[in-house]
Amino acid sequence: MNDGFQAKFNARQRSGASESDRPEWRGRFPRNEIISLLDVNRPFNLAESTSQDLTLGELLDLAGLDQIRSLKLGYGTSAGSSALREAIAEGCNVPAEQIITTQGTALGLFLLAFEVCRSGDDAVLATPCFPPSRDCLVGAGVSVCEVKLSFENGYGLDLDQIAASLSPKTKLVSIASPQNPSGIQTSRADVEKLLALMEKRSPQAILFIDETYREAAYGDDAVIESFAAMDPRIVTGASVSKALGAPGLRTGWLTVPDADLRARLTVAKMNTVISGSVLDETLAVALLRNRQGVLSARRQLLAGALQQLALWCESEHGRVEWVRPDAGALCCVRLRSDAFDEAAVSRFWDRLPGHDLQLACGTWFGESSRVFRLGFGYLPSARLGPALSALSSVMDAVTA
Repeated sequence: MNDGFQAKFNARQRSGASESDRPEWRGRFPRNEIISLLDVNRPFNLAESTSQDLTLGELLDLAGLDQIRSLKLGYGTSAGSSALREAIAEGCNVPAEQIITTQGTALGLFLLAFEVCRSGDDAVLATPCFPPSRDCLVGAGVSVCEVKLSFENGYGLDLDQIAASLSPKTKLVSIASPQNPSGIQTSRADVEKLLALMEKRSPQAILFIDETYREAAYGDDAVIESFAAMDPRIVTGASVSKALGAPGLRTGWLTVPDADLRARLTVAKMNTVISGSVLDETLAVALLRNRQGVLSARRQLLAGALQQLALWCESEHGRVEWVRPDAGALCCVRLRSDAFDEAAVSRFWDRLPGHDLQLACGTWFGESSRVFRLGFGYLPSARLGPALSALSSVMDAVTA
């Protein structure tokens, strides 16, 4: 990253401004600085929310890939390969015919919003959220009503706020469980209450639940059951990117119970990306069929990393506060207002690059710049401690 771009990036990050706030930005999709994570990877990267990246060698060592050299690189099928949909369906406890594969979860949500919503329709979105979860709705031309969840309430789903936002014009309600950036899960009881509210106030609405981090549990913690089979109004989305550490495969999916909607989404997929990559899908099949062995090792690493982070948060309790996550390699940390005034918050973001540190600013997700998403599963365990120490050094420097 050159110095000029770095200076502009730092200024936007600490102010919370994005390119879409500037008159010259003319894109149909809002620009969000989370795009920088694709281009910048500092030695102490605490911004990523994925588990450690799986290597191609590790993937090729999995059972089921002996004949990959004979794979023909033609077009894939419209809904995704049958083997991949069967492997996904097993984890979601739904029939394979209800699965549509997509290039990541974000594409799935975009296609869902583009197909379900029409001019004059609304979407209700729980925030803070993964930026493309909001921006793809905007790009699809949907009117977005944001329901802001709070740090003080542990990012619990606010059903009263959601109820007040629902109307007959609402065609899509979008939440995540576990959430990004907080890692907080939504209970089945709350989803049942939400469905009841939708039935009363928005009877034509679909409930989308992003389950990308669902299988990223800690140690021997139980993995929550997918919401995919809970109700025909629910569409879920997930991918191999986060818990399994394979974002480079660009393989995600939607579970779609309604046959008519499923057919429309398949046509929408064909008209945007034609089909998935047969190579990516073949590798993803092997990964999903071996998911338990891959996930078991990663869950142990996540449990150790979470404990390390918890000890750091306790040692820094006078300067930061956090919401302990339920699952996923991510959580929200906040700079305490009694330790950092606004000028100190600005200095905090300015000092990070000089300490080889990278964090995901809360403003990217719809939070304040006092909040940051801290990814604790991406770095090897031997580097997490030094990264947290470097973060303490930054706070020392800006509060001195």
